[in-house]
Order: sequence, then structure tokens, then C-alpha cells
Amino acid sequence: MKEIFLNKIQNKELVVGVIGLGYVGLPLALCFAETGLSVIGFDVDEEKVADISNSKSYIKHISNERISSAVNSKKIRATNNFSELKKCNAILIAVPTPLNKNREPEMKYIISTCEAIKANLQSGQLVVLESTTYPGTTEEVLIPILEESGLKCNKDFYVAFSPEREDPNNPNFKTQTIPKVVGSNSADGLEVAEKLYQQIVSRTVPVSSLKVAEATKLVENIFRSVNIALVNELKITFMKMGIDIWEVIDAASTKPFGYMPFYPGPGLGGHCIPIDPFYLTWKAREYGEATRFIEIAGEINTAMPDFVVKRVMDVLNDYNKPLKGSKILILGLAYKANVDDNRESPSFVLMKKMEEKGAIVSYNDPHIPKILATREHNEFTGRTSTEINDNFDLILIATAHDEYKKLSFDKMNCPIVDTRNIARGKNVYKA
Repeated sequence: MKEIFLNKIQNKELVVGVIGLGYVGLPLALCFAETGLSVIGFDVDEEKVADISNSKSYIKHISNERISSAVNSKKIRATNNFSELKKCNAILIAVPTPLNKNREPEMKYIISTCEAIKANLQSGQLVVLESTTYPGTTEEVLIPILEESGLKCNKDFYVAFSPEREDPNNPNFKTQTIPKVVGSNSADGLEVAEKLYQQIVSRTVPVSSLKVAEATKLVENIFRSVNIALVNELKITFMKMGIDIWEVIDAASTKPFGYMPFYPGPGLGGHCIPIDPFYLTWKAREYGEATRFIEIAGEINTAMPDFVVKRVMDVLNDYNKPLKGSKILILGLAYKANVDDNRESPSFVLMKKMEEKGAIVSYNDPHIPKILATREHNEFTGRTSTEINDNFDLILIATAHDEYKKLSFDKMNCPIVDTRNIARGKNVYKA
């Protein structure tokens, strides 16, 4: 079984299936197609399938030309017909893994995907989970479902876990240059999974088990979460002392060892950092462990939008205006600078909290002209980006897009609340 798989890779006969064509799955699929392997992309979203078929990109940092090249070379196609999984030698899962309202892992997307694979599972296939999740998911959820097909893991098919490490629109790192951690529950499974990823990345990092691979991604993002929580807490404390946290961080960053800069903000965004730590805290409870440090960091980061709204209210009060009835413009709906990704964006939370207090809230984002449906904030679907002007009672900077750094905030006739340290002027208030 192993030799057949490896020979297919060597002869460029391998067919790769990628389930989930979002910010992780689409770049992954394109990378495999660009190496000469045949790729079938699967997604339940008919619009995404149609866009790829028409060589149209729905992700800003991926060009139409890149998709067109792959489609025209007949190396990639998209479908929502999951019976075509039978044609794939390797199946990579890149579906969402959100939390439910109780901050517990929502596994329905992984489970439904595994059910679709089970119905089409073929002997000799490799199934790799890339979606971030708690340690044990591959062994406790994925394998049992797949074995309901009658096929047995490592006898009839292989499994692996390889956590995605995409950083959308980061010019310094691409899918091909980011080392790829790979774990499996057998030596042969690890070998074929490594060989597969070696077609698209410069370096693979094999680890001893599925759980180690699953835990690796959590550690990476928990590290960021707790450090961001630290600087968020320091920001609030230093603000009361009259100390500029950004100046402190810049000064501390001159130390060439033992320090790494993290920056405060209005709350965590993106699919990973606000969510991933809670996978571990949930799983730790099964072992009778309380991950207090991680949970406190989560509480601090989750509370940041409340701090920002309070800051907005205080600034408006200085101008003898209440929040209720005030016109507020939020600059930036994307969760980070210069991307069109608004998953888990704190701007949604800020909009909701201020509107609940009676404010009239608009947003501007050059990368997101219109709000599309989301899992968490459908009440904002259809709203469109508003022109920037000073006909607002207050402007709130939530995202540090390059376009905003060119604006003359000091010449605007309204107060500016800046959560990203990009504005200067007597009318600018940091938050």
C-alpha cells in the first residue's frame, strides 16, 4: 500500500482532494496543483465552487491569474459532489472548527466531513486532518468514523495530522516556506504524509504521534494569546499611570535577547487565536486539570472590546456627547491589517456593543466593501463600507490598514479613538 502511494507521487499520478476551500484550503490546493499533481477541491459552498470553475478568486491575496493558471492546466477543479472523493489518493481536511456558545469545541464540521469521506473511502487512501482541534481528535473522532466503512486504519488506509500554519497576506511567509509539522499513528502513515507535503513545502517536521502534532498548533496559538493578554493588561494599567504602552514596547524591543514584542488591540480576531486556547482548556477538564493561566488570558482578551467601548464613551463625554445617538465610524472590519478576512473580528463585537447602547455605527474597510454572511454576526450581513469623513461624532480605529496610516487624522473635526497606535494629533485618544 505504501509503495503504491509513493510511486504515484513520484510519477505525478497522485490525486489530492482538499475539503474546505477557504483561507487554508484554497492556497493548499493551489500549491499541490502548481507542483503538477491533480487536485480536486471540495466545498459545500456552491459560490466558491463556481468561482474557482470560472477562475475567479474570492480571497484578496490570491489572484484570479493564479487560479486561472491552475484551472487552465487541468490540474485543479472544484466540486460539491463528495462522491468524487473516491478518485482521490490523499484527502486533506481544512474545515472550520469553531466554538459553541459555551466555549466548547463545535465538531459538527469535522464529523460531517468524516461521514462524507467514510461513504467514499477507498483502500490505499491517506486522510489528513489540518483543522485546528484538541489533542485526541484524530484518534477519537476521525478514525472511528472512517473505520465504520469496514476498512481498518493502517491496514487499508492511513491517517495523519498536519496543522495549518497559514498567515494570510504575510509577505515574509508563504505556504511553501513555512515548515510543516506532520504526525501519524504509524511509521508508514508518517512516511507517506511527509512525502506528500514535501511536494509543496521546503521542510517537513515529523513528530512522534497524532496528539503531539495536534498539541503543537495549540501551543503556537496559546503562546500568542497569553502574550497579547499580557500587553493588553499592561496597556490598561500603564494608561492610568500616563505611560504609553507602545513606546514601552518599542523600547523593550531593543533588547536583542529574552524578549519578543506583542502588541495590544481592541480584542482578538481571526479563526485561530481567539478560539484555539479553549480547545485545550476544554480537553484538560477531562483530565481533571484547570488551565487557569490560559483561561485568565482568554478573559482579558475577551474583555478588551468592553474597555474600548468605555474609552469611546469617556471621550464622547469630554465633548459633551452621550454614546446614545452618536454617529460612530469604525475603521477596519478585517481582524488584522491589509487582509479581507473578518473571521472573529473584534470590530463586530464593537459594533454590536455600541449599537446596543444606542449609537449609530458605520464601518469603513477598503478590503471588505460589503459584509457577507458569517456564522456569528449575521445581523450585519449586507452592510457596506462607508466613506471616511469627519461628519461623525467619533472615529474608532480598529485595524491598522496601510490606507489608514496615510490619513491626516489631526485635521479631522472629530475625536479619534486609536486602538492601533497609527494616528497622531490633539484629537487622538489611545485605547
